[in-house]
Amino acid sequence: MNNEILDERYYVADEAICDAFFLVLKEKEIDRITVADVVKKAGIVRSTFYNHYENIPALVNAIEDKTIQEIFTLMESFHPKNDRDMCRSYFLAVCDYTMNNPFLTNLLCSPRGSGFFEKTIKMFHRYVSQVTQTTSPSQHSKEEFSYMIACSIGCSLGVLHKWAREDFKVPREVIADILTRTFIAGMLPYMS
Repeated sequence: MNNEILDERYYVADEAICDAFFLVLKEKEIDRITVADVVKKAGIVRSTFYNHYENIPALVNAIEDKTIQEIFTLMESFHPKNDRDMCRSYFLAVCDYTMNNPFLTNLLCSPRGSGFFEKTIKMFHRYVSQVTQTTSPSQHSKEEFSYMIACSIGCSLGVLHKWAREDFKVPREVIADILTRTFIAGMLPYMS
């Protein structure tokens, strides 16, 4: 029972640290955020922060990893069929995730995102390799299929980058429709 309480406290403190970081990120550039900023916003003491993270770069690295994992969880939940509504629903979820994740939005809008995107591209490469190992497209080689997956991912990132840079002025439904049409016309034929 004591371990459960400690685990719960650790989890709650970790969430408070990450939430505080996101709030500070709305006020300051990522490179200017300090431990003091996060501690003050989270309402915790410095030692609690240091029980979780060595420094701000370690926190950023952990948030990057969590963001990548959440993106892949979204991707793995997507089982495309020639169903426009299902595709649109998936891309609406991607849009919502992008809009509601200030860290991802910040990375999409800033040159600092290059390290994150390098990490993400490596994970996408592993994902593409795994998918092409387990999928046998009927009309196309595995190599063509892997390039089409990469194309679809790159296209989606490009659209999300432009949308975030323009402060989400275009309604999410329009962005989801663009991504859906692109996927159905471009990627889906390679999967059948």
